[in-house]
Amino acid sequence: MATKRATAGPAGGRAGSGGRRGARGRRAAEHATETVGGLAEPGQLSRPSGPFAAAGPFAAAAGEADPEEVARQVCLRLLAAAPRTRAQLADALRRRGVPEEAAEAVLGRFAEVKLIDDAVFANAWVESRHHGRGLSGRALAAELRSRGVASGDIQAAVARLDPEQEVATARSLVASRLAATRGQPVPARVRRLMGVLARKGYSQALAYRLAREALEREGLDLAAAGLDLTDAPDEPAEDLPDEPLLEPGSGQPFG
Repeated sequence: MATKRATAGPAGGRAGSGGRRGARGRRAAEHATETVGGLAEPGQLSRPSGPFAAAGPFAAAAGEADPEEVARQVCLRLLAAAPRTRAQLADALRRRGVPEEAAEAVLGRFAEVKLIDDAVFANAWVESRHHGRGLSGRALAAELRSRGVASGDIQAAVARLDPEQEVATARSLVASRLAATRGQPVPARVRRLMGVLARKGYSQALAYRLAREALEREGLDLAAAGLDLTDAPDEPAEDLPDEPLLEPGSGQPFG
């Protein structure tokens, strides 16, 4: 009885497998775009191999690897995934073994053509994280510091946050959690509501004041519950500890 034999492709594999590889190659080629300002777009980047391959997943092409080409590929791939600060990119290049001189040359060119701009990054971060997550200016400043943004850029970005808007955001956070605390003892409700704001970086004094106001609007007798009704000075608490650099979506240390 005649048996069917798999037809081998050019690389010794099956024709179907070769066809799938060819289709993937064609799809990858379709994503390639023209260069902008002498910098390759993400679709033009090749898979890593060669001397820098062991340093990380985004090393240069085979053969004698040009350190600056390695740096360009690493940066473009990371920027294609999410905006990054200059310090984040420098850290990634250092972890992948790119020489410092080559890294600085590429990062400088990227900054010149505005592919990286820490001031823009900081402004967008504050806008997004405050309105999207309700974070306080103090928490946002800590996040930006952990990503290597310069103090001047941090101060300018956080200064754009209206103090009244910050308080309004904090009050909205308390209101959103108020119903979930009903039925609990008043002191426990206060602690829970304060905890919501503390995790967002708001000062303890502001958190206590807003939690107390919310409960008073429900008609509760806070004095009878033993709560102190005097307002403490709303001084900012100590800075939040810096958090490690994390890859977006992965939760793993950056780089």
